[in-house]
Amino acid sequence: MRVVTAIDSFKGSASAQKAAESIERGIKSVYHDAVVCNYPLADGGEGLVEAILTICPGSKCEVMVKDPLGRNITAFYGLLDNGTAVIEMAAASGLPLLSPKERNPWFTSTYGTGQLILAALDAGAKEIMLGLGGSATNDGGMGMARALGIRFLDENGAELEGVGGDLEKVKSVDVTGKDKRLEAISIRMACDVTNPLCGREGASHIFAGQKGADEVMRNKLDAGMKQYAGAIKEACGVDYADVAGAGAAGGLGVPLLAFFGATTASGIELVLDTLQMDEALQKADLVITGEGRLDGQTLFGKAPIGVAKRAKQYGKPVIALTGSIGDGYRDVYQGGIDAVFAIQNGPCSLEESMNNTEFLLEDCAHRIMQFYKKIKES
Repeated sequence: MRVVTAIDSFKGSASAQKAAESIERGIKSVYHDAVVCNYPLADGGEGLVEAILTICPGSKCEVMVKDPLGRNITAFYGLLDNGTAVIEMAAASGLPLLSPKERNPWFTSTYGTGQLILAALDAGAKEIMLGLGGSATNDGGMGMARALGIRFLDENGAELEGVGGDLEKVKSVDVTGKDKRLEAISIRMACDVTNPLCGREGASHIFAGQKGADEVMRNKLDAGMKQYAGAIKEACGVDYADVAGAGAAGGLGVPLLAFFGATTASGIELVLDTLQMDEALQKADLVITGEGRLDGQTLFGKAPIGVAKRAKQYGKPVIALTGSIGDGYRDVYQGGIDAVFAIQNGPCSLEESMNNTEFLLEDCAHRIMQFYKKIKES
């Protein structure tokens, strides 16, 4: 019996690694000699570095950077033995780094993410994988770009700090001082949203609210983003205002796209390719995936669907485990998942469930494998 587990984290209760280990225990309680290949996953947000380093040889590197409000913090990135640097922007510029009272995208910056990129370059990175999830920012990537040598100037030619409130002040962009090392390497950005930079479906209107912006601020940020997009177009010749995906992480990737030749791809696809899961999937009898919640939105770029689609290329059955099932969850069957199981084994509160997630995953895996074995034997 060969099983591949490819699990995203159950946020707030179990890391992807712990979830995979719990499911493995459940499998082996039924199939004692089962070969279980665990692939802890992340789709570009928090946990990306840990997920990659769990499978791929490399090291976790710590570095002092600025947090979204300019305070010194210790952040990290992963440096694989093959020269690929794996960076979570959330490690330096993420929403969890701020208290609820501190969340205000008018004042936050991605400068620390730029510092992580510089640190990876200094360490000899030959390629960069940048996860765009979990941002506390809506600065169009200005802060990050400033760390990489790009200057954003106001109408008087003065350099701007690069926070969200500076978007409306940008009149020109000076790229003469940009770090040219980035032009010589591949930069791949993990992006699972299709929102444009500007407009009613753009970064400011759709995402800035969860980062602390009220309606008045969202309108001002969007107007500023249009001004910013115009300055970027003047500097590089491309209008990013309506480009699908440019609104991810408050527009973080726009300077990388405009000035450093970066590309975007599905976060989970980048992760699966990096982990080189295909050989394990080809040999598997069963694939188990999952995350904290499955609903109608899971179909749009979430880790379980990425796993299921990859597994279906080899005709493998796919089971998903989840902490909760939401509206529209049946849509995941269109993405290659064959069965969905909530892990609760009885009535309990959210707190009880989150405190016992590892046991519940193990127990659910045991029940599933017991049924699977009976079916195979019949």
